[in-house]
Amino acid sequence: MATLRDLRRKIAAVKKTQQITKAMNMVAAAKLRGAQTRMENFRPYAESFANMLGNLSRGIEPEIHPFFQRAPVVEKVGLVLMTADRGLCGSFNVNLINAAVKFMREKDAAGTGVSLTCVGRKGRDFFRRRKYELTNSYVDVWNKFDYTNAQVVAREAMSEFLTGQVQEVYLIHAEFINVAIQKPKLVKLLPISPEETTEEAEGGAALEYIFEPPVEQFLEFLLPKYVNTLMYHGFLENSASEHAARMTAMDNASNNCKEMITQLTLVMNKARQAAITKELMDIVGGAEALKG
Repeated sequence: MATLRDLRRKIAAVKKTQQITKAMNMVAAAKLRGAQTRMENFRPYAESFANMLGNLSRGIEPEIHPFFQRAPVVEKVGLVLMTADRGLCGSFNVNLINAAVKFMREKDAAGTGVSLTCVGRKGRDFFRRRKYELTNSYVDVWNKFDYTNAQVVAREAMSEFLTGQVQEVYLIHAEFINVAIQKPKLVKLLPISPEETTEEAEGGAALEYIFEPPVEQFLEFLLPKYVNTLMYHGFLENSASEHAARMTAMDNASNNCKEMITQLTLVMNKARQAAITKELMDIVGGAEALKG
């Protein structure tokens, strides 16, 4: 049985851990407010962009731009996986990595290779430990990122697609639903399919556009921007999801510390009472012996 000194040391250690988890919870909550605001402000723009491109692509022949063209045979696909740089956020990273592993196994079963790019230290380290060759990796980007970071990642993905190294490009990131729920989401970046870019409103007719300059020049500018927008939207969703997951995990850890302190305090009080009772019995026994 643990001594009173051991129990006091355990209680002190748990209290220090509780202070750390509370501090991390508050930091994550503060970061979440900023990340969630950025994400919610960007969502309408991304959705409107997708709706506009969906209406636009319905009346355009796929041969007009490489981003619309489907390969007759898909031999290799590109996958961009977004994870966090740090842990202590519950099952956030595990869920994203499991989604990527499931996707890669499905493609491998179909005889299709996968070119993997990792954004985040946790995903990179996971696949490096398993000796998986990565095409690119980006770490230490989540503390401070902006649109240029998304452009760099998207540019590499578009370059692989245009040079024929891959015939399709996918993105896996966390989708922020609420503070308690964040789910991995698979997004197809390239090639762009009209039916996958948007859902036509009920009873609504497709819009007709007048192009100036010609449609070829217009798409040359618009389509890379669309891929950049999808990538940046993934950055924002993943960042907000990470902070929400860490805040929830640290809140649960603080509650567990509180319960552990209560249990250890009860054990310590019982041990102290047992020690006092034993001392009293020794005193009474000694007094009785003297009387005899």
